[in-house]
Amino acid sequence: MSGSRMATDNEKIFDSVKDYYGKVLNKTEDLKTPACISGQKVMPKHVKEAMSQVHEEVAARFYGCGLVIPEKLEGMHILDLGSGTGYDCFTLSKLVGQNGFVTGIDMTDEQLKIARDYIDYHTEKFGYNTANVKFVQGYIEKLTEAGIPENSQDIIISNCVVNLSPDKKSVISEAYKVLKAGGELYFSDVYADREVSESARKHEVLWGECISGALWWKELYHLAEEIGFSPPRLVRASEIPIEREDFKQVLGDARFVSATYRLFKLPQETQPARQVIYKGEITGFPDQLNFDHQNVFLTGDIVGVDEELSTILSASRFADEFEFQPVSKHKKDTRNNCCADKDMEVDPFDYIADRLKRGETMDKACCSQKCC
Repeated sequence: MSGSRMATDNEKIFDSVKDYYGKVLNKTEDLKTPACISGQKVMPKHVKEAMSQVHEEVAARFYGCGLVIPEKLEGMHILDLGSGTGYDCFTLSKLVGQNGFVTGIDMTDEQLKIARDYIDYHTEKFGYNTANVKFVQGYIEKLTEAGIPENSQDIIISNCVVNLSPDKKSVISEAYKVLKAGGELYFSDVYADREVSESARKHEVLWGECISGALWWKELYHLAEEIGFSPPRLVRASEIPIEREDFKQVLGDARFVSATYRLFKLPQETQPARQVIYKGEITGFPDQLNFDHQNVFLTGDIVGVDEELSTILSASRFADEFEFQPVSKHKKDTRNNCCADKDMEVDPFDYIADRLKRGETMDKACCSQKCC
């Protein structure tokens, strides 16, 4: 496809998405599939309290597909891709505190207006002297053009938005540029178990509903490696049922999940495999830290981690939350290395099936001295 043809097709998608989220959808109940309201999980008390303080008009226009509130947020600079009316941004505004800052970027005028209208409300509600949140007009494929400086963000989140982009490689590449070294892309999105057909991709409603623009889950790993991110680490996943017969006819046998992944921008210099001890000092997580679906750190427990996870923990905002020790050579401690050499390319559909087979109703994993 020629560059001019691709640019024209992308513009059509942008216009369609703007119209869908700016004019067609007025509230959550207007959605025609569960894609943008699935994938939620039990939330820590401090996150629930922050979410409950978001203005009801902002909350009524929330179209996210999962919880995108990672751990350790105080004082962080966070960018929300496709921030909509600001629901996630205002929640994060409360959680980062007065010394943190949250930036939302969106291309839809109608949603940006609502978000900006409630900045002062939330600043006063949270008791801040000055606003610690702002909203930028722009495209998530062109963050630097929109004025987001390179190497400026500690965390980037996105909630069911990357699938709406016709150029996902540019989204992830731009995210990499604006993250600080050790920064994290923590996002929830919709993924397919195969390449979605071209005819389905041209279905405007299914695209606007976050379905037909879904990335084949394996492609995320390829893009992350190509751009320079650490391999995606699956945090949680839940299947999205397609119930309307007319949608099933368009989509064929394709299946979809809502999945949350975390990717890190790591330094070239890696750390050796080590033993780590979680201190239990992160707000809301005094007893354990569920880092991803394979790694759960219990407070005070000794856990062996491989080179990659060792590097992630020491290069990121989590560095002060762990004690780091060399791997013990004593035979009795070798079981601590239970997470080493795990295959990070996890099929989210297999993960869900395995979890259900075990009778689990929630994401649960353990990789510590007590359960390996």
